[in-house]
Amino acid sequence: MAREKYLSMRKNVSGFSFANLGLFTGFASSVVNAVYSLVLFEIFKLFFKEELASSAVGVYAAIIAAFSMFVGVFSSQILRWFTKTRLLGIVLSLLGACYCMMSFSVKPGTFIALDFVAQFAVTLANMLLPLFISDFAKGVGMEKLNARYLLWTNIGALIAPMFAMTVVAWFSGNYRMPLLAAGMVYFSGLLFFKHFGIVQEDKVVKKVNVRRTLRALRINALAFFKQSGMMRAYTVNFGYYALRAMRLLYVPIVVIENGFSSETLGIVLSLGIIPYIVIESFIGKLIKKYGVKIWLKLGFLSFAAFSILATFVTGYALLAIFVLWQISGAFMEAAHDLLFFNNMPKAQQPRFYGVFRTSVNFPYIIAPIFGAICIAVFNSTSAVWLITATMGVLSTIVLCSRR
Repeated sequence: MAREKYLSMRKNVSGFSFANLGLFTGFASSVVNAVYSLVLFEIFKLFFKEELASSAVGVYAAIIAAFSMFVGVFSSQILRWFTKTRLLGIVLSLLGACYCMMSFSVKPGTFIALDFVAQFAVTLANMLLPLFISDFAKGVGMEKLNARYLLWTNIGALIAPMFAMTVVAWFSGNYRMPLLAAGMVYFSGLLFFKHFGIVQEDKVVKKVNVRRTLRALRINALAFFKQSGMMRAYTVNFGYYALRAMRLLYVPIVVIENGFSSETLGIVLSLGIIPYIVIESFIGKLIKKYGVKIWLKLGFLSFAAFSILATFVTGYALLAIFVLWQISGAFMEAAHDLLFFNNMPKAQQPRFYGVFRTSVNFPYIIAPIFGAICIAVFNSTSAVWLITATMGVLSTIVLCSRR
């Protein structure tokens, strides 16, 4: 798939322009992440006992992740039908509308239906932004632009959890109301993107042959893994997002189950962003100087060590671990997808990025299922940290292998 051409845009549009979108997406997604599992937990407590509700959250997360992975697989076909510019405008609009409606949704079925639409848009948005940044890199380098994007993402995420929990307190413990704020921020991001004035020629939508499309997807996937270094890139990205999936899903539940307030949860989540902001202000230069692998190894191994501690400690010591292991995540965040971007020619990135992006969604299927099994077996939500410890070690082994 050839790189798309841009007919016109504002003169000052660059890779940094798209990196700056991270301020909007980082704040909005962190508001959602702060309350998402708690909203699901409340929904499933209507149907199950509390212990089973915690497991049900993991099963639901796996189902919706499977849907997101399906979207990711077909993303290369979607890019054949729509330009990246038009598609990003559509998905930002969907995100704004869905989260605004989810904040007022009372019926569980309505919330779940809107959640699937939102996850469709999230998957495409997370795919499109790196492609835009890559298109507009222009000699700056993906390392620097990726670090800028993640820095802005984490600045937005710094205040988002405390803001979300303040909104929860304003509305008497209603965990859905922060979603309204997230929707409005996505709409603001849409306006920021429209200000770039980017114009691309619309693509001609051709009739879809389902059998031919599935065959093309299969061939595309096989071709991706035949590319040098792509199996390693896929596996490492899988490991990173598996840890992220478990952390985002179960930290809020564990904190609340341990008797802490929603305000304390907001503080813990916000403090956990500080390592990202501090480390990512210079990690891009270190990656360029020393390479990607050393920081990934450091991140995976330290996360595994903290996970082992988290299975045994309680109280404020546990909260401290939830903050400290974000240092591990900060080492990995700017590096986890560079094994793809640094080893795949730019002209081939749109073709193969959809396959690579399944390494983002697939962990959200596998990890929560293992988490649900651990909770059912050990009758404790904290047992899920045994899974993250194992994943951290296995990911390090892959990085150390020669293949």
